[in-house]
Amino acid sequence: MEAIKINDIVNEFQSFSSWEERYKHLIGMGKALEPMKDEHHVESNKVKGCQSQVWLFAELEGDKIHFTGDSDAAIVKGIVALLLKVYSHRSPDEILSLDQSFIDEIGLKQHLSMSRANGLSAMLKQIQMYAVAFKAKLQMGG
Repeated sequence: MEAIKINDIVNEFQSFSSWEERYKHLIGMGKALEPMKDEHHVESNKVKGCQSQVWLFAELEGDKIHFTGDSDAAIVKGIVALLLKVYSHRSPDEILSLDQSFIDEIGLKQHLSMSRANGLSAMLKQIQMYAVAFKAKLQMGG
């Protein structure tokens, strides 16, 4: 599977005229999210710093990282879906060099409550940490 182009996501969100429509789109993305396996709903996959419960799981497929995720809150699950759409199926180097300005371009951060914005930052940090860990593993031949 190929990584999605960030411009496509920015254009997708900019096609909506109001934030209410964008929220509905986010919630729809969350509903369409690939279900996370029960065995990945564990404490070690929970994202610290999120008010809602959020789980992120990553595995290496060749030299690309495949993410799955879930949340118990509809909008947050949509944010998880958005991030997975952007970051999944990329190499660790791609993830680490990816410009995060798309979040501002679609206007997400300024339309989130402080706690959700903090949660978004925690999710991005977790994705980066997975990328660093898998990069080291790949460099060690692993």
